[in-house]
Amino acid sequence: MSSHISLPGGLSAYGWDDELDRAFAPHRAAGLVPARIAAVDRGRCDAVTEAGPLRAGTSLVKTADPVASPCTGDWAAVPPGAEPEIAALLPRRSVIVRSSPSRRSHGQALAANVDTVAVVSSLATASNPGRVERLLALAWESGALPVLVLTKADAVADPTRSADDAARLAPGVSVITTSAETGQGLDALAGVLTGTVVLLGPSGAGKSTLGNALLGAEVLATGAVRAQDGKGRHTTVRRELVPLPNGGVLIDTPGLRGIGLVDADDGLQQVFAEIEELARDCRFADCSHEREPGCAVQAAIASGELDQRRLASYRKLQRENEWATSRSDARAQREDVKKAITRSLRQTYAFRDRQRRS
Repeated sequence: MSSHISLPGGLSAYGWDDELDRAFAPHRAAGLVPARIAAVDRGRCDAVTEAGPLRAGTSLVKTADPVASPCTGDWAAVPPGAEPEIAALLPRRSVIVRSSPSRRSHGQALAANVDTVAVVSSLATASNPGRVERLLALAWESGALPVLVLTKADAVADPTRSADDAARLAPGVSVITTSAETGQGLDALAGVLTGTVVLLGPSGAGKSTLGNALLGAEVLATGAVRAQDGKGRHTTVRRELVPLPNGGVLIDTPGLRGIGLVDADDGLQQVFAEIEELARDCRFADCSHEREPGCAVQAAIASGELDQRRLASYRKLQRENEWATSRSDARAQREDVKKAITRSLRQTYAFRDRQRRS
């Protein structure tokens, strides 16, 4: 377990509250104690309890579905003692899920019980609006509140203009421009990051540097970025949970190369809220926003109110989300069929056994 994990204020420093305490009552009656998972690797996890940090096994709660398996941020019930096995996970309030990097039908849980998602994008590198939109959709879909954090403001000539451009990608989202080098925007950022906070973004965006600035210490590993493209190395190699000095909890994540969406309809509607709003005024309810007469979306593009790139990005992410969701649904159906077959076989074998004994 990382040496910086401590328990000032007990589990309340990690987000424990009255609602969780009530939900935990049956586990407490069974002699278990609450713990929050700080990091997961190779079938075991680092967790924190009122008594301090511990290392625990996850075999009892691991499932075939990676989304339901233990992840950083989960609240768990464990027996007291050294090297325990997690006995149960508490229901999640929120969870960040992306399509698995291998493009299989499974999703992948990145962090659970998150209150605020800080989508981190560097102003020092070429703009990638599609990636920002993906991450914001991921954040909205999780059930947490997204915040768009623009880092390395000291590296650009006109950070205000860059921030204005970024704000158009994030309707309804607070946009904070920061510089860990000069301290710009850090107080404003600390004011909007509440509860359990996750930093999401690509390698080189400055997540760990930003995290260290919020923590007030060099806790998270950082690394240099390549001068030619601004890309960084994966100095954060696993998700890790650390208490913030002024309250709340920070989860730093490895840089995300693949940001696939799955079952993220609500998140996409939030990110592209202006297109959803315009579409309500289209003549036809099933308008594809291509060549139909009376299309309010195409009219907005023609007038300059809406950027054609935004519509193209929306369509692309919708197609990707529909494909991944259909794959996930098909996998779930296959697993249901397998379970039904297994139940039928068990019933058949049981009947045969009863017949032989009679």
